Amino acid sequence: MKLKLPRLFPYLLASIFIINLLQGYFTELIFDEAYYWYYAQHMAWGYFDHPPMVALIIRISSFFFSGELGVRFISTVLSAGTYIVLWLLIDNKTKNKYVIHYFILVFSMTLMHAYGFLTLPDTPLLFFTALFLFIYKKFLKSPSLGIAIILGLAMAALMYSKYHAVLIILFVLVSNLRLVFNRYAWLSVIIALLCYTPHFIWLFKNDFVSVKYHLFERPNRAYEFGDFTLGFFVNLIALFGLTFPWIYRALLKTKKSDKFNKALLYLIYGVIAFFFISSFNRRVQTQWLIVICIPMIVVVYNQLLHDKITRKWIFILGIANISILLFLRIGLIYAPLFPIVYETHGNKAWVNEIKSKVGSIPVVFQNSYQEAPMYAFYSGSTSYSLNNIWYRQNQYSIEDTENLLQGRTILFTSRYTDKGDISYRDAKGKRIYGSYIKNFESFRKLRTIVKKPVKLSEDKHLLFKVYNPYPEDIELSKLTFGVVFLNKYKHVLEVQEIAAYPVPEEISILKPKDTTSFKLIMPDPKINNAYYFKVSISENELYWGLNGENVKLP
Repeated sequence: MKLKLPRLFPYLLASIFIINLLQGYFTELIFDEAYYWYYAQHMAWGYFDHPPMVALIIRISSFFFSGELGVRFISTVLSAGTYIVLWLLIDNKTKNKYVIHYFILVFSMTLMHAYGFLTLPDTPLLFFTALFLFIYKKFLKSPSLGIAIILGLAMAALMYSKYHAVLIILFVLVSNLRLVFNRYAWLSVIIALLCYTPHFIWLFKNDFVSVKYHLFERPNRAYEFGDFTLGFFVNLIALFGLTFPWIYRALLKTKKSDKFNKALLYLIYGVIAFFFISSFNRRVQTQWLIVICIPMIVVVYNQLLHDKITRKWIFILGIANISILLFLRIGLIYAPLFPIVYETHGNKAWVNEIKSKVGSIPVVFQNSYQEAPMYAFYSGSTSYSLNNIWYRQNQYSIEDTENLLQGRTILFTSRYTDKGDISYRDAKGKRIYGSYIKNFESFRKLRTIVKKPVKLSEDKHLLFKVYNPYPEDIELSKLTFGVVFLNKYKHVLEVQEIAAYPVPEEISILKPKDTTSFKLIMPDPKINNAYYFKVSISENELYWGLNGENVKLP
């Protein structure tokens, strides 16, 4: 296919591409980017929080550049590609007269701006959503073996970007249920599943850790209308900024004129409905909704091509949006212009302060999968997040970085203490303390296993098992056991240290790659609203680890 673009299009696209490149070069990483950079240092078919696409694009970026642009380069390329693919999705021949309007529409969308240079799982998700819709449109016109294979590859790329991709594929399918009788559609599904098989295998080998966390272990809280449902509607506005009335007006005026247009509308309304329902259970984050921007651009642009009022106000308010966003983007680099101290401000400073005091000694951060990779990125030294029961599991829970620290002297930093061997100030000016630990030894990967549903004996004995995934023996004398009580929203309420006895009692070690049975007398919670419990382990007097799953109290 020969790519024909209006004369003005490449110039505007090149301008935005250069802006994103410069932004990517001069802006410090945000914490999530540092976390995904850490992913890319250990390439795999999956990670604790997300599929591997974000790690792949960072690894590819690092082949071209170092520093921040070595994290973001491919994101800027994908962003430019998204502009092109979306343009090709619009059939109206009058579009060549309104190229500037197209760029104002896209460039004025808040997160389309941000993901033009930031490297997050949504960055490839946006590109592959646009590509998936482009190929699906071709599929509707003339299904064939070749198109079916390409469509399957696009679906796999979507799923490798973010788990939310299942909503995109599902709502497009629902818009055209006759696809279940189409042999080429089934071929696409088979191709997608085959390509996704390595990730399925990774999930299986890692005990479906991602699925368990996202569906069952993630903490929540009691429903609040203002923060949950009202916040959902605020996010729908925040996606589009000042243009939101005209964006949604254009959406409401769009009719299901053909199968492809129907797919766009089903995707938009389906995602909105899904997360509206979700808002009655949990807080919906703005980026979860970002995928509607892709079909919305096509819908709204088609409307403004023949609606003078929409065209006028999208142009005016879009320029206002862009002006505000460009000002804020400068503020991401130059902190005094930004209204708050943001994640892109001051990270090099606190990292350099620690580095100047500890040299090459590894730094262990308590409960921070964000600060640990940020320190590693800017210092070039080893760092680690030591997670305990007041935090959550993350990539550091399943990676091998812990092995690099065993027996070494490390600096342990914590936001929960006001004393230590050294101190430093974080980006917001808070003083953080760190203490040296010689011969550091942690066993955060030990797993406690409680059979469900829980059955206690008459004397309240609880039987459980401990799995040792390490390649060496672990002495039981180094371990202390505790029972953690949580409320129905999976927030920790209290911990009670408890005596746990191996079965048989003469056992003194946990054998490598082996499971050992234990028993303890189940304590009564001291608080009234305990709903779950888990068995936790403290090794070498470190604070209680995230060793077991939440179990409903009997």
